[in-house]
Amino acid sequence: MGNVAALPVLLKELKLASFAKHWESLAQKAIDEQWLPQTYLAELCDQEAGSRYQKKLQRYLREAQLPPAKQLNQFDFSASSGINKSQIVALSQQRQWVNQAENTLFFGASGVGKTHLACGIGYALIEQGVRVKFTSATGIVQILQRSKEELTLADVLTRMDKYAVLIVDDIGYVKKSSDETQVLFELIAHRYETGSLIITSNQPFSAWDKIFDDNMMTVAAIDRLVHHATIIEIKGESFRKKASMKRKEKQKSTK
Repeated sequence: MGNVAALPVLLKELKLASFAKHWESLAQKAIDEQWLPQTYLAELCDQEAGSRYQKKLQRYLREAQLPPAKQLNQFDFSASSGINKSQIVALSQQRQWVNQAENTLFFGASGVGKTHLACGIGYALIEQGVRVKFTSATGIVQILQRSKEELTLADVLTRMDKYAVLIVDDIGYVKKSSDETQVLFELIAHRYETGSLIITSNQPFSAWDKIFDDNMMTVAAIDRLVHHATIIEIKGESFRKKASMKRKEKQKSTK
């Protein structure tokens, strides 16, 4: 028969932190309300599972490295055209496209909200237990270039497979050089039908020959991205430009 006095030590050994925190208070509640033993155990297990799930989501959020203040509820949908709010909400709440390794591509001029929407979807997916990683296009290219020089590119690409969704921001700013475009293409090819990409670009597909230095590579990259993809083109004036103009108007009115 187990020694109740040793229970805190045993729970610590078993790494049941929520059990250790709540077993005494729940035991008293079980006595007061005349729970069955299995009801008491089920309640403890439910609290332990819930606590572990929340810790997992917090870990996912930290490792995602999403920019702050870019949740969907902070986005002004009325300020841009070409955005179907229902479509964005569906992408954020329905995991089917992620489960099927489909892509989401945002196109538009600088400052129209592409990154905000991509990150907003990322935040919402993490809340559903989806593992997400945010990176700038130039940042990921630098990592992949370095790993290729070190002959570890395949290993790095494989490690990225743990992220169901990889957000690659501002692909249009990748320099048109053989080394950079080749590793970028290898990333796209590696995740084709195995993992989802959310890509933002200020360059339409017709200008992607400015990104990739080889036309065949350009066509192949686009083909892989659009095969299973939702494409969203955003029109409108830059949010940053609007904010700057408002500040100037406010300063003038106070003079």
